[in-house]
This record gives sequence, C-alpha cells and structure tokens, in this order.
Amino acid sequence: MPKLRGEAFWRETLRSAHYVVAPMVDQSELAWRLLSRRHGAQLCYTPMLHAQVFLRDANYRRENLYGEACPEDRPLIVQFCANDPEVFVQAALLAQDYCDAIDLNLGCPQMIAKRGHYGAFLQEEWDLLQRMILLANEKLSVPITCKIRVFPEIAKTVKYAQMLEKAGCQLLTVHGRTKEQKGPLAGVASWEHIQAVRKAVSIPVFANGNIQCLKDVEECIRKTGVHGVMSAEGNLHNPALFEGRNPLVWEMAEEYLEIVQKYPCPLSYVRAHLFKLWHHTLQVYQQLREELAKVKTLEGIVDVNRELKLRCQEEIANQKEGEKPKEGLPFFHWICQPYIRPGPKERCKENGASGTEKGMRGKRALEEEEDGNSEFLSKNKQKKKLRNPNKSFDPSLKPKYAKCDQCGNPKGNKCVFNMCRGCCKKRAFKETADCPGHGLLFKTKYEKSLSWQSSQTVIQTPELSRRGNVDVGDTAVLKEAGDGAV
Repeated sequence: MPKLRGEAFWRETLRSAHYVVAPMVDQSELAWRLLSRRHGAQLCYTPMLHAQVFLRDANYRRENLYGEACPEDRPLIVQFCANDPEVFVQAALLAQDYCDAIDLNLGCPQMIAKRGHYGAFLQEEWDLLQRMILLANEKLSVPITCKIRVFPEIAKTVKYAQMLEKAGCQLLTVHGRTKEQKGPLAGVASWEHIQAVRKAVSIPVFANGNIQCLKDVEECIRKTGVHGVMSAEGNLHNPALFEGRNPLVWEMAEEYLEIVQKYPCPLSYVRAHLFKLWHHTLQVYQQLREELAKVKTLEGIVDVNRELKLRCQEEIANQKEGEKPKEGLPFFHWICQPYIRPGPKERCKENGASGTEKGMRGKRALEEEEDGNSEFLSKNKQKKKLRNPNKSFDPSLKPKYAKCDQCGNPKGNKCVFNMCRGCCKKRAFKETADCPGHGLLFKTKYEKSLSWQSSQTVIQTPELSRRGNVDVGDTAVLKEAGDGAV
C-alpha cells in the first residue's frame, strides 16, 4: 500500500483529527494519552524521544514505546529530537511499526535542547533539516511530520515552512512563539504567523499556542484556517478541555490513577500530573502539597488525592450562598481550569521586587540574585534548604567553571585541548593524541601497539632461522647413524 501524503494522510490515517494532545516530556505517556482520548482528544503524540538513545538502548525503546502498545492509543505520532540524518532515520525505522507517523522536533526552546543541539536550535540550519527530512521521507513507510516555532518575521517563517514542505514534510505543527518566548517570557502566541503559514503551504497545518479552553480551539480554527489545534499546558490542567467542560479535579485525578494501575508509568510522571491537576487547590492546602512531593508510592499518591478530595468536599459543604471564587479564578479551585503563567512583572512582584527594576528579566537572572534568603528562594530551593540547612545559594560562593571551547560545558582543568571530556575524547581519537588530564592515551597506546608488532616480527625471524639450523643438524646426525649401521 502506497504511503499516504498531505491531506489524504490527515483525512484517512489521522481520521481528520482536530483536537490534538501535544508531545510533552515525561507527561504525554500512555496513561495520560488514554485519559485525554476518553475526553475528546482525537490524536496524541508521544513524549519527545532522543533518537540516539532510542537507537542504542533496547530498554529505552521498551520503556518508552514497545511496552506501551495499546489498540486504543491510535492514531499516534512518535516524536524524536535529532541532529543527524542517519541516526534520526535509523531510530525512526525502529519506531515506525508502532505509530502512524514520525515527527521531528524543531520546536523545543529549552537549555537542554541548546546544549544537545536539537529542537528550535536547528531552525537556522536549513540544509541539515532538508537532508534529514528528505532521507526520512525516502526510507520510512510512514509519513514524516515536523513541529516548529516561528521566527519574529512572518516572511521568514513562511519560507521556513515551505522549505520543510518541499523536503517531504507531510504535516506541520506551528507553535506561534519564537524560541526566546518561554517560561515567564512566553507571552502570547502569534496566530498571525500561523495563518500566514497555513495559506502558504498545501500540507495540513496544526496550530499550537494560546489554547486554554474549547472556545479558544474554535476561535483559532476560525481565525487561522488550520486543520487542527494542539494543546499542551491547557490539556495538563484540564484533560476534558476538548469536551468543552470543566469537571471536578478529583474526577479526572481518580480516573487517571485507575488507568495508571493498568498501564504503569514512573511515579514522577504521576506526581507531576497531580501537581498540575490540583494546582490551585495545593495553593490552599500547602501541607498536602508537601506530602504529595514527598510520597514514595502510588498508594501514597492515591491517599493524598483522597485527602484533597475530602478537604474540597468539606469546603463545598460549608460554602455560603453567593460565595465567589478567590484569587481572581474563573471557577472554584476544585474545578479543572486554565493556569495562566505570570509574566515577568507579576513574577517579580511575587518575589518582592519592583516591576521596573526586574520586569523584563528572565527566570535565570532572578535566580542569580537570590542570596540564600528563604523568603526569595524558589520552592524547589526551599525544599533543598529544608533537607540541608547549611546549603547556600549565594552566587558569589558558587564555584566558577571554565567552559569547553567546543560545546560550552565545563572543561577539564588539565585538558590539553581546553575541552570537556566528551569533546576531548572525540578530538584525541581523531588526531591520535593523548590527554593525560582526562586519562585518554590514544597516541601512547597506538605507539605501544606498533612497538609490540615490530618486536613480534623481530622475534619470529630468529626463531625461523633457528628452526632451519636444527633441521640441518638433525639430518647430519641421522646420516652418521645410517653409515655406522652399514
């Protein structure tokens, strides 16, 4: 059967999906995908998988894809991050029998993607991307799709999308933010960019960004003309988003925990989902928040969930007529609802700083100014402080590391190339050189092997000569013995 392309692929294989659950690291696992599908999602993506790890590690393949095979979990798109055409295609070949398409992640803006050189940090390398998609389109039996972020300029974003389509991309998901728009600086996604891409390409387009409820989905489709809409954070806070309803949090939490019993996943995934679902309630019941953070078993998480439910039901029973939600929420905290990320100004005000002084600074800049005062520490650092009261977060006390000339990671203090161990090993191997600082002795071992080979040659030559002499002597002795006998 020939491989379906473009509109035919979206219409037949993806069943004209309009409501899509985004690929989310450690969050769009099988149990969550099944919950989302029960409540309106028509297409799901796996979490982003590392192509190189997927290719070399059988356990990684089993834990993230092979062991999760489920007939209800289709249509399904597997997403990879990669920066090497051969590695990407080889990994995709191992995954293609378990999904309906392979997606190349060109949208991850996080620092780990910058260090690993993948995601949105490949968006300027058009030649590399063309080669990756061309090869995948040629070798795979399923279509290749891409998820991208926009450039600030609409015209460049359109050219980028057209290049990917020409290379063989069969479906494009456009996140309407640039790679710099993340965390407290996320801002509003540009549907104008998405609309321009939709008009410029002939393949199906999904929109991503600014989706908090079903009304947003419908408005996005109307304004941009896209085939479908993808939700990430909105889906995590309300799995019934695509149904257009706001259920009680414990209903979704209990249903999810039941699915996890049947399709287990790491406890960290489960905990993270409950932190999202119960986000607003956990601001009220801080003690239960701490318990949820510390619990070590699934049964323990179920107990905390049950206690949160009881607290909320008690609060509902004591509710006064006409009482309205607090903290400016659209619904009471025990109802699934959107979470609006605070902008940099709001984040600074929460930390006690004026918006004019730090308003446009990023999260890392704010963290660097923390002086160890628990009043200004993030919640994660406060937990570390509880475990180790002597721990200091004063940047001036933090050791300064020189950076690798190649990748920016800390370099070895005694490295002859001024590199980290990984980069040093590659260079030393390529140049057959030594680096005593990293314990890499390619040159020394090579010279020793040559010396050993030459010594073996010298040893073998006298041995052969000696054997020749012995043979001659033996012949003479035999001859003398024969003469005596006569």
